[in-house]
Amino acid sequence: MNPQLTEISKNVLRNCLGLQEKETFLVVSDDAKKELAESLYEAGKSLGAEAVLMVMKERAKSGEEPPAAIASAMASSQVVICITKHSLTHTQARKKAAAAGARVATMPGITEDMFLEGAISADYNQVKALTEKVTGILTHGKHVRIEKDGYALSFSMEGRSGIPSTGMYLNPGESGNLPSGEGYIAPLEGTASGQILVDGSVAGIGKLLSPMLLKVEQGRLVNAEGDDAADELLRMLGDGDGRLLGEFGIGTNDKARITGVVLEDEKVYGTIHVAFGSNHTFGGTIEAGVHIDCVVKQPDVYLDGLLIMRKGQMMV
Repeated sequence: MNPQLTEISKNVLRNCLGLQEKETFLVVSDDAKKELAESLYEAGKSLGAEAVLMVMKERAKSGEEPPAAIASAMASSQVVICITKHSLTHTQARKKAAAAGARVATMPGITEDMFLEGAISADYNQVKALTEKVTGILTHGKHVRIEKDGYALSFSMEGRSGIPSTGMYLNPGESGNLPSGEGYIAPLEGTASGQILVDGSVAGIGKLLSPMLLKVEQGRLVNAEGDDAADELLRMLGDGDGRLLGEFGIGTNDKARITGVVLEDEKVYGTIHVAFGSNHTFGGTIEAGVHIDCVVKQPDVYLDGLLIMRKGQMMV
């Protein structure tokens, strides 16, 4: 086991989750991420926590629920880290664990490189400040328009609240991704229309070699153009509610890089992302069993007609 990984894991557990001696600490993993999970488990033990490691069969896609035994263990632990290939962020298991008071960090798709470099090395106090500012802007806004290369996508988020993913989950019930740095919100279902050029990455596909043009009508993805990745996106989302626009987010981590792993990609300062599928865990009504993020580099973003981001740079 890489001692550097264990040391970084100890820092993450102390600084981002505030793990204390004797606290119940659960690491949820799958076969794909078991080695990295073992570093977190060892780090938790060395900090004096009551550490448990549970390994499940790999899920088929992001947003799929874990087995009942794992969901139950999550809800009865004080600190939980989910380090898996596919995301457990937008699952009932994560939502119920947080509601029961657990501090939960999800690390879908994280790699050893991401542990040692990039987003995890950010100044999280700085990330937290910008994330909370962005989240406040989203909460008070009603209408969003995203423009890039002559294409525009518009939607309403009136009545919805922004969610901060700060990377610091120190109080009971706080949860989000690690590494982190985004403010996000559930758009009002059925209101989105237009086209958006995705040129960063897509969850489950990776870094895009060429842009993908997505067309949305009445809140639903009706067409995806591009290379094979476009067909793959439609296949992953299926023909049902997976195609509904479920999320709009803004990256706030200046150390994050676009690597092809959406966990880090969607946190990159200068990007936004939209996601299709489930949003019932953060204020929406869509429960699709799938949640796929699509990252856009350096867009212009208008909120209620005011330019808040120009070519990826925040203007407010």
